[in-house]
Amino acid sequence: MDYTKKEIIIFDLDNTLAESKSAIDNEMSLLLANLLKQKKVAVISGGSYEQFSKQLLENLTISKKEMCSLYLFPTCATCFYQHTNNKWNSIYEETLTQKEKKEIITALMHALMHAKFVIPKKLYGELVEDRGTQITFSAFGQYAPLSLKTNWDTDGVKRKKIKKYLDIGSPKFEARLGGTTSIDITRRGIDKAYGIKQIEHHLNIPQNKMLFIGDALFEGGNDYPVKVLGTDCIEVCGPSETKKVIENILK
Repeated sequence: MDYTKKEIIIFDLDNTLAESKSAIDNEMSLLLANLLKQKKVAVISGGSYEQFSKQLLENLTISKKEMCSLYLFPTCATCFYQHTNNKWNSIYEETLTQKEKKEIITALMHALMHAKFVIPKKLYGELVEDRGTQITFSAFGQYAPLSLKTNWDTDGVKRKKIKKYLDIGSPKFEARLGGTTSIDITRRGIDKAYGIKQIEHHLNIPQNKMLFIGDALFEGGNDYPVKVLGTDCIEVCGPSETKKVIENILK
């Protein structure tokens, strides 16, 4: 791939830039800082804006100019934040109504029952989290230890079973596998591909000048809509592979 023709590099966050719900490390921080000197960078992930702040922003050392070349799309691009006037400003938010949230949670609880999911005796955070623009299921809670999360559903079969029942029970919404133990649920059509279209619209960057890097490009994964849209993609299986890709871009 000719990286010189790419104007913006778009990343997933969990299991791409950082381990699940963990901060980016110093090496990744430095690589992103160097990348921002050459390219625009966007991050599209299922995490909330608060999670973006903890995992990414608080661990980046970049100039104001570089900050203005960074674009954030939390909760699977259901919202967009841009750095202007020395602060992060919300450009749009596809907030779910209370009725929609209730419908999603009801369908999710039925799906968990049909999939015979047993709620763990100990949860590390909420099992079902209202992120405003998205409802997220996390099998052990989003703050569960990484060792516990990575061994629960290594092949995605358990979550795909839950998703199957969820798709039947909530046809107005879309469920995507994210992270290692989570399922993200949004309005139908509001997903990471929607984020790509928003980059086209707000930043005036055509798709052929974009590159997306993520770990969930498989069918049913929350990165998959970007692949279906036809955007150039690179699949990685963790931050170490992402670092190699960034190093190649910087050459």
